[in-house]
Amino acid sequence: MSDQNILKVVSYGEVLWDVFKNEKKIGGAPLNVALRMKSLGCQAGMISCVGNDLDGKAILENIENLGLKTDSIIKSEEYATGLVQVTLDNNGSASYEIKYPSAWDKIVLNDAARKIVSEADVLIYGSLVCRDSVSRLALEELLQYNVYKVFDVNLRKPHYNYDLLEKLMHSADLIKFNDEELLEIAKTLNSPFTSLEDNMKFFAEITNTRAVCVTKGKHGAALFLNGEMYHNNGYPVTVADTVGAGDSFLASLITFLKTGKSPQESIDFACAMGALVAQSPGANPEISTEEIKQIMQG
Repeated sequence: MSDQNILKVVSYGEVLWDVFKNEKKIGGAPLNVALRMKSLGCQAGMISCVGNDLDGKAILENIENLGLKTDSIIKSEEYATGLVQVTLDNNGSASYEIKYPSAWDKIVLNDAARKIVSEADVLIYGSLVCRDSVSRLALEELLQYNVYKVFDVNLRKPHYNYDLLEKLMHSADLIKFNDEELLEIAKTLNSPFTSLEDNMKFFAEITNTRAVCVTKGKHGAALFLNGEMYHNNGYPVTVADTVGAGDSFLASLITFLKTGKSPQESIDFACAMGALVAQSPGANPEISTEEIKQIMQG
């Protein structure tokens, strides 16, 4: 663990504006994870790229106000800050239209980015940022560092291919899927299994990864860690929207696991956090420890 037992984490990937029907909010899965980990007491950093435009300036101001350093987020003169059109169905489930190319497709590492990863305990990355070769090559460099690596699969059609996903899984110490992603990729990789649990073990074996986690929406999550399976069946809430719920789940799970909490305690807390985020509009609502305790106690 790092100095003074504060967990040092770095997220790599997209920072952008989620554009809803009546408003827009800062987002991007890696940024959502970093912001939630910061709220849980971690020292969090973000590596990305924004445009040298009003949207980019506003993102940097927002991030700084929330306590994240921005010196490892570069500015592009050529590409605009990322925008994502978010559409919610009647159940609050989100679908996304992701503009390409965006500034975060063109991440180039600066000295500040390399420094924070070299000093970090945890590096979090996803698959979406690899849709462009520029950002993919920067990630490949970061994956060479000796740091605990978390791969948030986060599939967004058509922005992925299975060869790349398999390569990214092999680099990870922990892989997080949702249930649909797990079954889609398992089928493509010719898994003989149909159940989530068997496929979690399948991925752990073929990628030599000790931790595989699957979120199941309102039905909670499962964690396969060091040969043992852990479950949480979810907490009932009225869903406002699902934007960012999985990101806050992952942030909570990593924070608890890497600060010495038990796997069961970690997945329980993470599911409670994810449920409370789904209950609130947007990806990054403020959630208090008291709210977490209340929902966990039923």
